[in-house]
Amino acid sequence: MTTLIKNATVVTDGVIENIDVLINEDVICYIGKEATDQQPKATHDINVVDATGCFLLPGVIDDHVHFRQPGLTQKADIATESRAAAAGGVTTYFDMPNTVPQTTSVDALMQKFDIARRESVVNYSFFFGATNDNIAQFSSLDPHIVPGIKLFMGSSTGNMLVDKKQTLDQIFATANMPIMTHCEDTAIINANMAEAKRLYGNDPDVTHHPEIRSREACVECSKVAVDMARRHGTQLHLAHISTREELNLLRPDDKNITTEAVIGHLMFNDRDYARIGTLIKVNPSIKTAEDQAELRKALADGRISVVATDHAPHLLSDKLGGAAKAASGMPSIQYSLLSMLELLDQGVISMERLVELMCHNPAKIFNVSKRGFIRKGYKADLVMVRKVEPWTVRADNVMSKCGWTPFEGHTFSWRVERTFCNGKTVFANGHIVDTNAAEAVRFRE
Repeated sequence: MTTLIKNATVVTDGVIENIDVLINEDVICYIGKEATDQQPKATHDINVVDATGCFLLPGVIDDHVHFRQPGLTQKADIATESRAAAAGGVTTYFDMPNTVPQTTSVDALMQKFDIARRESVVNYSFFFGATNDNIAQFSSLDPHIVPGIKLFMGSSTGNMLVDKKQTLDQIFATANMPIMTHCEDTAIINANMAEAKRLYGNDPDVTHHPEIRSREACVECSKVAVDMARRHGTQLHLAHISTREELNLLRPDDKNITTEAVIGHLMFNDRDYARIGTLIKVNPSIKTAEDQAELRKALADGRISVVATDHAPHLLSDKLGGAAKAASGMPSIQYSLLSMLELLDQGVISMERLVELMCHNPAKIFNVSKRGFIRKGYKADLVMVRKVEPWTVRADNVMSKCGWTPFEGHTFSWRVERTFCNGKTVFANGHIVDTNAAEAVRFRE
């Protein structure tokens, strides 16, 4: 099948240009004017998509999601959340290992690939989870199918908390691929929770969540990770930076250390707990307006490398309670690109920088093969977005299985018009169109 996208405002490699894009099967085969003259001779029919008035971007690569399958499918599953991803212009996701079973063995990893092969609407891969006793398995991982190793250096579920210095040293010394860290100091959090319960009862109000999962807990743990990466020369990716202090940990010569900001910390601050409550309870906690402002500033000045979601659905019943009882995590993948386009309208970032943060840099950092850019010979993962009359998010817009979003009632001025995955339209006009386009992502080729 050949598809011609005409009259698009194409954004890639730091350039914005009104040109056409020609796709043959799953690959971009021509970019430029008069693309119809470049139609492959063996192709008889051509599908023409008129992108007049639209920006055409590379498909978003979200390096941080929790799609909950296997084992937690009452909250979400790969089929539903990959649909939400497609609706949000996300064509590739990397899923986290804290499922049931945890992705801490090669067998569990391959089980996830099998599920995604059957169920996913967009491209996929899965992080391998580090534990205190599975370092020997790192050498069994295929570096061409796994983006990296996820390391919880703070509170986590089951046996995935790794906070012993000797074990951490081994992991940083042994890993032959990027390590993505969740950095919060467990001892600090536990002490803060004990004090909060003493002052406010067994389930302190959610407004105390950033006091419990405090900035000190984040900063102290991130310092350890950065130090270890420097000593061992490890490629480190610091997930969900939430404080202004963490942004200042890196030096210009830290070429092997990158940073991620997530939508929750960019779009909300601690004043929003009074309005939205536990729906924005996440770990690390959403902190002050000053932290939010500094994170936004860091998007433009390069201190933040990647914007992702940490998409983590829960049932609404899981979100009942306060800082102790309500589950942490929120769904956001359907609205991540729209949120960044809102920051574009506010002058926080440029369109070129948005594409760098959400498409180019994830591809570079994880060495993704032939995705993340609009280039000849690359996979045709693309998203068309358009500026529109303001519209308001309603619960019936939500494609995530949990059926809610903290963005309900929020007004956006952009829409995702169409999402292409490997040359096929997977989302258009508000609906999923094709469910058989996805592929496993390849790395380091």
